[in-house]
Amino acid sequence: MVEKVRLQKYMSQAGICSRRKAEEFIADGQVLVNNQVAEIGQSIVPWKDKVKLKNKAITEQKNFVYYKFHKPRGIETTCAQKWGKSIIDIIDVPERIFPIGRLDKDSTGLILLTSDGRIANYLMHPRYEHEKEYVVETFWPISDRDLDTLSEGVLVLGKYTKKCRVQRLSSWKFSIVLTEGRNRQIRRMVEEVWGKVKKLKRIRIENVELSWLKEWIIKRLWKRELEGLFQKMGIQQVS
Repeated sequence: MVEKVRLQKYMSQAGICSRRKAEEFIADGQVLVNNQVAEIGQSIVPWKDKVKLKNKAITEQKNFVYYKFHKPRGIETTCAQKWGKSIIDIIDVPERIFPIGRLDKDSTGLILLTSDGRIANYLMHPRYEHEKEYVVETFWPISDRDLDTLSEGVLVLGKYTKKCRVQRLSSWKFSIVLTEGRNRQIRRMVEEVWGKVKKLKRIRIENVELSWLKEWIIKRLWKRELEGLFQKMGIQQVS
């Protein structure tokens, strides 16, 4: 029996992008299978079918790499931008990698980049509820009552945010641990308690910490970081 695989899964395993992004490429008509425009839900035979993205051939990748990067303010985390610089424009590594998730242009801190679409799928899919920790600085003092409100969840764009852990660091600063990743969520949450974010930095994704890493610096994940991350995600590590 011929073993087939979903096209978006094949693309993620090839280190091109996450499955979700692959579906976007397919829907936009940018993916060809045997020189025919691909369709959502299509399956292929990896050793037989020829897959192209934007007229460039895709080959399955086996030796995956994993990096962390301290994103400075003013840099987009998407792979391509019409205006301004994206994260791919400013990093210098020999492998083809892509960022996992997003961190808005005005925020700084930890971004993970990889060639492994599997781990991107786990970290980006909302059902896995992986932890992301941020340090938030506001323009004026924020009360204990407001911090309690944030931790219980606030109404943002018609939907309440999930309960989260909040800890005061100073009158103007607190840390917050989220298990969801809605667009500009923290900034909108703070606005709901009549505050305004001055600085926002992500310092942790699951067990991977920003730690001493300075802005603009990219480095491979330590073995213990990678092992811990794979253990939390419940997937088998590959060399």
